[in-house]
Amino acid sequence: MSRAKSLLVLLVSCLSACNAVDDRGLGKPAAIAPGVALYHSADQSLLLDPVGPIAVQILRIDPQRVRLKSALSQEKVVGTETVTEMADRHGAIAAINAGFFTPNGDPTGLLQVDGELVSDTARPRGAIAVDVDANGRTRLLFDVVTAHVHAVFAGGQTVPIAGVDTVRHRGKLMLFTPKYHDHTDTAANGIEWVVSGTPPTVRERRVDAGSTPIPSDGFVLSFGGLDPPPPLDTLDAGAKIRIERRYVTRHGTPPEAWAESDHLIGGAGLLVREGQHFAEWAIEDLRPGFTTERHPRTVVGTDAAGDLWLVTIDGRNPERSVGMTFAELLRLASRLKLQNALNLDGGGSTTMVVHGAVVNHPSDPAGPRKVSDALLVLAR
Repeated sequence: MSRAKSLLVLLVSCLSACNAVDDRGLGKPAAIAPGVALYHSADQSLLLDPVGPIAVQILRIDPQRVRLKSALSQEKVVGTETVTEMADRHGAIAAINAGFFTPNGDPTGLLQVDGELVSDTARPRGAIAVDVDANGRTRLLFDVVTAHVHAVFAGGQTVPIAGVDTVRHRGKLMLFTPKYHDHTDTAANGIEWVVSGTPPTVRERRVDAGSTPIPSDGFVLSFGGLDPPPPLDTLDAGAKIRIERRYVTRHGTPPEAWAESDHLIGGAGLLVREGQHFAEWAIEDLRPGFTTERHPRTVVGTDAAGDLWLVTIDGRNPERSVGMTFAELLRLASRLKLQNALNLDGGGSTTMVVHGAVVNHPSDPAGPRKVSDALLVLAR
């Protein structure tokens, strides 16, 4: 195909993905890739009083032409990396930062990557599930979700797992998957069971050892302490174990749809669901001021046509952009005609990358912050 013809195909694809946007007041988009368009907005009418400068970056995505996936920094659970580094490694068209995390990069909310749950959450929080419908279109589910994990033993006995791919706690059973690290990175004074194969079977019981290698075709269960309760006290090589994930949704999406999705990402603040705008977020137990203060924000949404929207809002810069409150995010969601919208991690984490370049202005003086995970836009 000639260069001129290739450019024409790109332009037609972009226009096809971005039709009917004039009434949103976004202006003409930049053609990024087939089915992907980038808009910039400095419309101060999106803000409530006091008005100030605002800078918004918006990706509109055709769900038939691209797919979305979550990605871990350095392909491991605990660690940090820039969104640019994650996007480059996966050959992504574009990417935004995604879930919340602790300073060392340990995800604090729901996170499932390539079908593997790597961070559970007992706290109800807004989240998305990335799915593909019967027509091959990328589809997002939005809800307030909790995820609980249990180890199920022969005879139906179950033991709750207190955390997935995170620091072990004394007196608790933890689960370590191959996405954590090469080993559990635990100290001695615990018991660890190496599980692998089909069906999952205990291959080794390690007492007072720590840092147990994690099999690529299995997982490690780890108990903090040397006096586990039944049935862990007699659990030994040869025992069969399965891991059960239980999802609880607060707004009616089928829990099995979350269990079957390859990628889940937790946020904080479900803004819009099926056209309903939320006015309070008590169920999500957000910190005081989180919704009413202006900050840099990152948002993922969908409209009535099923198009996908990824948005970043710059902030903490009175000369360029003051950021947004949740009330202002809802104004933006209305302008974009979003039927669903979720607030992701923001502040200094807010980053949008397009073709390897950061297109927003991250608020940290040092530049784009290293984060634990990202939401990637990939060609189908």
